[in-house]
Amino acid sequence: MTKLKQTLEKVLKSEPTFFDSESGELNYTKVKDSADKIDAKLISLLADNKDLKNKFFTKIKDVYVFNIQDFKFFLDESKVDNSYTQYANKIGLADNSGLLENRSEVVLDFPFKDCVLEGGQSTEEGTDTYFEFSDKTGKYEEKNGKRNEVFFNQVLAHDEIDRLFDRKALVNWKRFTKDSKKDGEAVKEIKRDKTGLIQENLIIKGNNLLALHSLKSEFAGKIKLIYIDPPYNTGNDEFKYNDNFNHSTWLTFMKNRLEVAKDLLTEDGVILVQCDDKEQAYLKVLMDSIDSLRFKNSISVEMSPSSGVKRAHKDKQLIKNKEFILFYTKSESLKIYPIYDEWESYDTHYSIFFDSKNIESVNNKISKKFPEYKNVTLDKAIYFNDIYKFLVENSNNIYRTHQCSKWAIESKKDRDLIYKSDSKKIYKVFNPNDKNEFELLISIKRKDGTIGYDRLEPLSWNINDNKISTLRGDLWLNFDKDIGNVSKEGRVALKNGKKPERLIYDIIRLITKENDIILDYHLGSGTTCAVAHKMNRQYIGIEQLDYEENDSVKRLQNVIKGDESGISKDVNWKGGGNFIYCELAKWNEKAKEEIQNAKDLPALIKLFDTLREKYFLNYNVKIKDFKEKIIKEENFKKLTLTQQKKMFLTMLDLNQMYVNESEMADKKYGISTEDQKLTKAFYSKK
Repeated sequence: MTKLKQTLEKVLKSEPTFFDSESGELNYTKVKDSADKIDAKLISLLADNKDLKNKFFTKIKDVYVFNIQDFKFFLDESKVDNSYTQYANKIGLADNSGLLENRSEVVLDFPFKDCVLEGGQSTEEGTDTYFEFSDKTGKYEEKNGKRNEVFFNQVLAHDEIDRLFDRKALVNWKRFTKDSKKDGEAVKEIKRDKTGLIQENLIIKGNNLLALHSLKSEFAGKIKLIYIDPPYNTGNDEFKYNDNFNHSTWLTFMKNRLEVAKDLLTEDGVILVQCDDKEQAYLKVLMDSIDSLRFKNSISVEMSPSSGVKRAHKDKQLIKNKEFILFYTKSESLKIYPIYDEWESYDTHYSIFFDSKNIESVNNKISKKFPEYKNVTLDKAIYFNDIYKFLVENSNNIYRTHQCSKWAIESKKDRDLIYKSDSKKIYKVFNPNDKNEFELLISIKRKDGTIGYDRLEPLSWNINDNKISTLRGDLWLNFDKDIGNVSKEGRVALKNGKKPERLIYDIIRLITKENDIILDYHLGSGTTCAVAHKMNRQYIGIEQLDYEENDSVKRLQNVIKGDESGISKDVNWKGGGNFIYCELAKWNEKAKEEIQNAKDLPALIKLFDTLREKYFLNYNVKIKDFKEKIIKEENFKKLTLTQQKKMFLTMLDLNQMYVNESEMADKKYGISTEDQKLTKAFYSKK
């Protein structure tokens, strides 16, 4: 029985009307009827208790509103376990009248939507290990079984969720610099700016949901960009939680994390989520339903060519070339830094070609056509409809004709004539609503005597490379070429979903400026943090899976030492900088040490009761069978001590029981004084 249920029963039993004296139980029917009638006695009882008031009332300005449906749901379902969900085992668009109704307002509905999924897998396979005796071989054989994930219902498991989301203790602190050894060096301080904000690059190992909640007290409202490349739930990636509702599990997994992640964003912050066709449509509706997130764009990224083994099914379906990046902001105050893609030589849409060979001839022609610019010398030019548009004065712009705005045509009093010939005029036209905004308008006299208008659209000119570029929209092409070389980047490998540095580079330069904070809580091999490091952005990366020699720590060490792959040449990267690594403290880590320190089998057997009572065991462990049968069998006794210890180690649930910061001083957790000190420093805003 949860603490909240105990509190509710105690409060309700104080009112005789709700108590059945014969059965000695609460009369839930009477309580629900009273709730429907907004009975003053019931409302008073609930409102007078702090815990019940926080749970069943919503404060709107200075008024508390009773949540009748949540209260009745709690009454109905508090007798079942916490994995219960109020939703049918279907997924779709719904309102209060049911699924797929033709209504004006709809939300995404799916099993476990009202739950929190901890998501505790520690390997890509999402399995736990256990041992089973084989009659065929006469030996204990190592087996693997999928995890049984726990879904905490947000109404029923109020206490469990509060504890789950408490700030966690942080251990194994290390700082890595250019001169650090392989295992890093001790962290002596956590640097902060004048406002008290932490100014450290951070890599955190552990459950990302719990890590995000631990970050809230220090980084709420401080993160400019969140980019994640989560598992796509294709059946072939690392999202392999043991659940009959895999699709809804994925949506629950994403929802829980997005809800806390958006609280970390600055007011002009951005969250970008990369995905493919499998979940893209559901993910967009899910993100649309999250308060404070505003949809901006769905970016299509060319990630794969129409070649290779994919062509084997070309007669059955279209080849998959693209992935999506869903672009959401926290407010309308967003300012982005547009990306321009370089032209190679020819723009088929505008029939413009890049002329770089005979500049002298071009200059002569320009001088004849536009004598007032006879002193302008061009390095490059483009050719359009027999007219050379060219760099003027400060060599910042090249122009092409494009559709003009209505206000440019109508704002005749705001025009400043800057060029005139027999057939054309060029005006600088100011926006009547904003004098800081203007267009260059070209008016051309047609053969029939009428006047036609076009806007001269500026193209970016890259002086260093002598190349012309054009503004990029929501179609991002040619990243398939980078995918082919991605295995070489950072000197780490990741078989599933490693993204090219150039893609992350474009995302970061689109949204952020130097020293902005970037977060990636599905870090993988560390691409986001590696690129952020090279671009002089502060970053936080979270990862719970173990990639061993291909993890983010290894990659960032390579970056600090001057990694030359990826975007290094583009940003002139020479190495340097530092980052801090730490882990969420797991209670069962202490149990591992006790097992490893056992001197013999009797010591292990003696330890079993401690493991069972004090620590958290894997759900596969049959405690009674193990204690009364297995450890007494000759076959078990014949195993080496190392093999026996391995069996004991597999009993531990290593994905559970992170230590709360508020409890880390308890000696039973074995957290060092130094780790406690650094944890306090991390959570101590100045």
